[in-house]
Formats: sequence, C-alpha cells, structure tokens
Amino acid sequence: MTPSRTVLSRVPPWLWLIAILALWLLGLGAAPLIDVDEGAFSEASREMLASGDWGHTTLNGADRFDKPILIYWLQAASMAVFGVNEFAARLPSAVAALMWCLAALRFAQGWLGSRVERTAVAVVASSVGVMLIGRAATADALLNALMCWACLDLWRHLDSGEKGPLRRAFFWMGLGLLTKGPVACLVPGAAVVLYLLASGQLRRLRGVLGDPLAWAIVLVTAVPWYAYALHRHGMAFIDGFILQHNVNRFMQAKEGHGGSPLYTLLVAPLLMLPWTPLLVGVGARLGQAWRTPVTRFLLCWSGFALLFFSLSNTKLPHYLLYGLTPLMLLCAQALADLRGRGMAWALAIAQLLLFGLLSASQQVAGWLAARTADPLYHTLLSTAAPGPSWGLLAVVGGLWLLNWCWPRRGLADKAVLGALLGAFWVVLGVLPWWAQTLQSPIRSLAWQARQQGQPVVQWQTRHPSFAFYLGAPTPPAGPTEGALALARRDRLPAEAQVRIVAQERGFVLVAPAAAGAASSAAPSSTGATR
Repeated sequence: MTPSRTVLSRVPPWLWLIAILALWLLGLGAAPLIDVDEGAFSEASREMLASGDWGHTTLNGADRFDKPILIYWLQAASMAVFGVNEFAARLPSAVAALMWCLAALRFAQGWLGSRVERTAVAVVASSVGVMLIGRAATADALLNALMCWACLDLWRHLDSGEKGPLRRAFFWMGLGLLTKGPVACLVPGAAVVLYLLASGQLRRLRGVLGDPLAWAIVLVTAVPWYAYALHRHGMAFIDGFILQHNVNRFMQAKEGHGGSPLYTLLVAPLLMLPWTPLLVGVGARLGQAWRTPVTRFLLCWSGFALLFFSLSNTKLPHYLLYGLTPLMLLCAQALADLRGRGMAWALAIAQLLLFGLLSASQQVAGWLAARTADPLYHTLLSTAAPGPSWGLLAVVGGLWLLNWCWPRRGLADKAVLGALLGAFWVVLGVLPWWAQTLQSPIRSLAWQARQQGQPVVQWQTRHPSFAFYLGAPTPPAGPTEGALALARRDRLPAEAQVRIVAQERGFVLVAPAAAGAASSAAPSSTGATR
C-alpha cells in the first residue's frame, strides 16, 4: 500500500479533529487534582476569581510569584463559566494541547510533506509527556503551544522573508512571557540564531531583530502586566519571580529537583514513548536532516533546548518538552515513510510494554508500597482501590490486537491507531486511577471540612488542592481553638493535645483537644489509620 492511500489520509479532517479533541476533553474532570503543582495553580486561580483581583495571584492568601498571570486568567475565566472544579481548572491546558497539535500539523503541511500531517498530530498527541502535561492544570501546555506557534512563524519568516509571520511570532512570544517568563523568548530566539549561524546567514539576524512593529507587538502584549506587578510589589516581585523562579532555578537545584548531566538522555526517551524507537531512524538520517533547511531548523531548536535544560541545576521532566516537539516532528516524518517491518515490530512492542505496564498499575503500586520508606505513601499505595477498569482494558486491548493483526492496513496506520487507542486507555483509565490513589483522601477530607463550617489550616504538610476543594485558603499553621488542621497521620506529634475529627488513608483533620484528652481519641469518621 502506498503512503498516499493509507487509512490516515482518507479520514476526513473534521473527524480527525474530533478524535484528537476527544483525547484531550474526555475524562478531563475525572481525576482529583495532583499536588503540588496542579493544586497550587488551581487554588491560586480560584482565589483570583473569588477576590475579583485579576492583576495579582495569591496562594492561601500569600503573594504567589511563581509564574506570570496568563494561565491564572484563563483558569479563573474557565471556572467562572464551568464552575470551580477539575474540568474547569484543566480546560485551558487541554485547549492549549490541541493548539500544540495543530501547530505540529501546520508545520508538517508547509514543509514536511502532506503525508506527515496526520502522523505529526498523532505522534505529538499520544506521546507520554504531552499526554500528561496537556491534561495538567499548570502553565506548561500553554507555554509549549505558544512556543511551537512562535517557532512555526519564525520559520515561515526565515523561509519566505515576509514580515507577517515574524510579527505573529513576536505576539506568541509576548503571550509566552505572560505565561512563564523569559524562556518563551529564549528557546525560539536561540533556535533562529543557531540556524542562521549554521547556515552561514547570520547577517539575516538584523532583519529578524530590526522590525520596530514586531518589538511594539511584544512590548504591548507583555510589558503592561510586568510594569503593574513591579509597581505593586517592587523588589518582592523581582526577588520572587525573576531571581527565585528563573535565575535560581537554573543555578541551583530547587525543591530537590536535581539530577546528573545524563538526565536528558534517560528521561527524554521516556517522554517520547511509545514513539521512542523512531529516534533510531531519525538518528540514521541525521546527516540528511542537517542538509535540509527546515529540518536543520528543527534540530537547532531541539538541540539548544535539550542542552540548555541539561545544564540547568533544577531538572524537571516537563522542561525537556520544550525541545522534544521538533524531534516528534522528525519522528512523524520517519513514521510517514515507514516501510520496514522491523521498525513496525519495535513500535508495536513499545506500545505493548508501555500500556501493559500502565495496565498493571495496581501491581506496580503494591510493589512501590513494599519499597517506600515513607509511611504516608506506603498507606496510599497499599490501600489503593482495585483497578484500573478491566472492562475498559479488555475493549481497548481487543481493538489494539485487531488493529495490529488487520492484514490490509499500512504499517504507519497500525502504529498511529494503536498509539491512539493506548492513549485513550491512559487518559480514561490509568491517570484517573493514579490520581484517585494518591489524592482522594485530600478531596474527601476537604468535603468533610466544608460540612464542619470552620476555618482550616495545614499543619506540617503542603497540599494546595485541599484549599481548592474546601473553597477557602488553608494557610500553614498549627491547630488553634475554633479551627481545624489538616495533617499527615504519621506526623502527629506524640505529645500533641488534639482530637481527630476525621481521617482518610493517612491524612487526618484534627482540632485542639479538650483538657485531658489525648491525640489518639477515636475518630468521628471511618478511614484507614496507617
């Protein structure tokens, strides 16, 4: 079967769009928010909506300078429309992930060949890293989408010399500055400089940087909020956002997120699953890719981002996604040209291993519980509910086998459809199960605390999603008269004079005990006590 007659090429664009949209939207609110990041972003957005102060963010009532304002605006606006819930908090990221996929499609349409369009969307949408961050209520899916559109339009300008794409790129970078900060300009800008340097065209840099209207666009887009934040907070904003969350994150390992220089080599292939085998083909054609202008630009983009974040002392998996989109596009190109059954078998095995491991989540949780030294996580993992859904797994698994065994279907078709089936299994079955396992006690106790009608603080623990579900800030403090405290059961001091109001699988709500009462007083609600 020739590539031009594949099933993928015959699927109507509107049906393809619906399938990808469903991947991002189905089950979006089925899982509790994951702490710390999802809980912090969502609660800060909820506090913005509740306060009516749309120029500033707080978390549990304290100033929050972690990220600029755009993602909070979008999450708060979503909550205003759809209510304060998980779906609303995650919706901006899901829409951004769709825009991320469309940017890949546009790149493929213009420069990688029409056969690559559908495979580009599929590779981006079903890669593990994108699936996870595209359904997380954080800033990273939005930043990746904006970065992809900026690089797309910068390449359009380099290819055609037209000013329109250049000005659009500066607009996307301006929005990126409002999403996460200087990295939104650093990666696209470095990709252009490296490409021009490698192509012997560095003189063209003056044209890229010398358009007054492009600079006006980025300044009008980003500077007003930064100026307002500086005026309102002064040095606290500079210390908190610029120094702590940008400079120091690069110079120091923050919050224990360090790693060796080999971190990228180990983690990046995992984020690319189940498409990692295609990197072998990309590597084999590296010389040809370097000789072709558009793929040389993709390599410059990827190479800079991966090297830069390898040198950063703070290492987080989602940082690597800034440099993986170009590799996904190159993998999509290799997939569209797939002929050898050896690579098809490698892709099938990668899908089988990945989705098989995720299907054994309960067994993996039990294995981890037996090896963790943390009493809380031992409790959470060892008391997990059965799952994920074996019925859903049976349906998806049967369709997956039928797909790979279908005799008259092209190899690229089988790989794409198999990956998408696995992706739906992950987002509808696996992710909700893990979120319930780790976070359901927090949500349950927050709902119970709402019934009590008392203020709540967090005592020697940090779970911002608790405040989101409670609907009120929960600052760090010890238990006081007239207030409840959320705490880890294993961290209750032996001498603490508190009574347990409620408990759920390792977490407790406590209140000051009456005179002579002990901290081991009988709880007023059932739950695991380990």
